[in-house]
Amino acid sequence: MERASLILLIIFHLVFVPKSIGQEQIENYDLITVDVTDNYSSQKELVIQDFMDVEYVPLETNEEFINQGIVLDITKKYILVKNENRINDGNIFLYDRTGKAIRKINHKGQGGEEYISLYGAILDEANEEMFINDILGRKVLVYDLFGVFKRSFRNVNSGDIRFYTHIFNYDRHHLICYDEFHKETPFVLISKQDGKVVRKIQTPFKEKKFLGQIREGGSGNQSVVGVGPGSYYSIFPFNKNWILSELSSDTVYYFPTDFSMRPFIKKTPSIQSLNPEIFMVIRLLSERYYFMETIKNVYDWDSKEGFPRNFFVYDTKEQSFSRYKVYNGDFTTKQEIYINHTEPVNHEIGAWYPIEAYQLVESYEKGELKGELKEIASKLDEDSNPVIMLLKHKK
Repeated sequence: MERASLILLIIFHLVFVPKSIGQEQIENYDLITVDVTDNYSSQKELVIQDFMDVEYVPLETNEEFINQGIVLDITKKYILVKNENRINDGNIFLYDRTGKAIRKINHKGQGGEEYISLYGAILDEANEEMFINDILGRKVLVYDLFGVFKRSFRNVNSGDIRFYTHIFNYDRHHLICYDEFHKETPFVLISKQDGKVVRKIQTPFKEKKFLGQIREGGSGNQSVVGVGPGSYYSIFPFNKNWILSELSSDTVYYFPTDFSMRPFIKKTPSIQSLNPEIFMVIRLLSERYYFMETIKNVYDWDSKEGFPRNFFVYDTKEQSFSRYKVYNGDFTTKQEIYINHTEPVNHEIGAWYPIEAYQLVESYEKGELKGELKEIASKLDEDSNPVIMLLKHKK
């Protein structure tokens, strides 16, 4: 079973107005209750610029810097980029915040100072270091920004089949991590120096649940096949603090820097009572809108279809749920932004979103762009690297 669980986890990551809304004031925010079984009849049309500040970063393209623009991390000075996990070429592209190419680093290999897989990376600008999350090698490797190896430590301190799914820069001395396979305390703070756990963060749940399906081979067949709905995040930087969302828990927690745990979103019915499970994941948090999604944990192996979803948003001002469509206001036509494709970054940047160069060139030629985006597109060609759209919290 351990082998099956490992295969399932790697596949996952390489690859409704509610019937009632409970409101409870907890300091400066409301605890909301979501009925995950409900559907949503009303729909909002939103423009991203109305609730987030937008910054565009065109990634420089040259002979050495050709990539798919998958952002690993962003700081005030730098952007770290790679290609998709399935390519696994080991290339790390370091840009400055304007998108100017600085250097390409590659230490893929089997040696003690090399990584087997480039699953994720965190930039520590204060210490001029980057942390590479090598889930296949079960370790985190630390390099300086020139690619010089400095140290490494076990990805998880115990267990051969576990790894940190998500890692974020918590402060100068610590990383905040999510260990999806841990059956009791998946969230931890670890030391940047040696990876030791300095604090376990409790998000109570009765039984560990996983979003995905496994099918093992028949008699005499040792093959294991796993499928999942794609990536999702469990840690979100928000309001200078953190939101922790464990699928097995009925509560999403607000985790302030004083280490107190406060309920942020309550999910009902209990995930422990649902069969099949309906999981709720968070996609994007802004001051006014919380974008969420429910995923039903079912899959048809014959049709190869499954994991049906509902996308919805909670409006903190109107205190209501609805379906949504979000558009980019820098297009003269209705150009939709798919919130489930955004990925969280840090406390300044709520998320990043990729825009392919060929799409911008086509829109520019049709006269569908305006403002800064129009100017950027005028300098691109179809083979340019993607433009990274940064969704920043309004000041």
